[in-house]
Amino acid sequence: MGYVLLLLLVAIGVAVFVSSRNGKQRELERRTAELEPVKKFAFEDITALGVELQSLDGELAGHDLDAGANADYQRALDAYEAAKTAGDAIARPEDLKHVTEILEDGRYAIACVRARVAHEPLPTRRPPCFFDPRHGLSVEDVPYAPPGGATRDVPACALDAERVRAGADPDIRKVMVGAQRVPYWQGGPAYAPYASGYFGRFGVMDMMFMGMMFGGLGGFDALGDGIGALGDGIGDGLGSIGDGVGDMFDGFDGFDF
Repeated sequence: MGYVLLLLLVAIGVAVFVSSRNGKQRELERRTAELEPVKKFAFEDITALGVELQSLDGELAGHDLDAGANADYQRALDAYEAAKTAGDAIARPEDLKHVTEILEDGRYAIACVRARVAHEPLPTRRPPCFFDPRHGLSVEDVPYAPPGGATRDVPACALDAERVRAGADPDIRKVMVGAQRVPYWQGGPAYAPYASGYFGRFGVMDMMFMGMMFGGLGGFDALGDGIGALGDGIGDGLGSIGDGVGDMFDGFDGFDF
């Protein structure tokens, strides 16, 4: 009887190991699938900064830059290179925060260069446009209510602020979630670090606001995936235990108790 108990414990141990391994593999696959679209999203922002730098080069043609403008210009160039390096190193959604922090700093440096060349005061450091950070620095806060959410003041570029005041839809950056195109803030939890890098230092993305925004469509999808994975893991574990116990007792067919 002790031998039977030992084999039963071994079978349970193997089943637990297999279930854990399968669960970790599924979690890795889920995280990879979740990361890829957000990583692509960040690289689109990096490319946009590069295009803006090319445009700035054209604007600066024929202008003599003073020490301050040169320093800001170099800072913008360094931010572009640093963002590309950080983008290549993205291995998890949390890494996106570092990339967008760099991009935010680079865009502010570009705004400073333009102000210096125009002999204007340096711009106040405001968060990027909430509707699409590629629009650059916001110029004011406007009241906006995401579908199903409460009205909040969000930073907007001049064009989007004008659209909102006129009752038109702002130019919102959208992502694919399943078969739907939704605002990036409804893309799921993986987009939260992306937004945090742009807006975190300004206190725009407080916990309540992030919970409202990133707990939407994508958040419920992720929750469903997690519950499904948990159920699959439990099912695999129980199935493995049952198979192990069945195999064990099959082995006793020739014994007479």
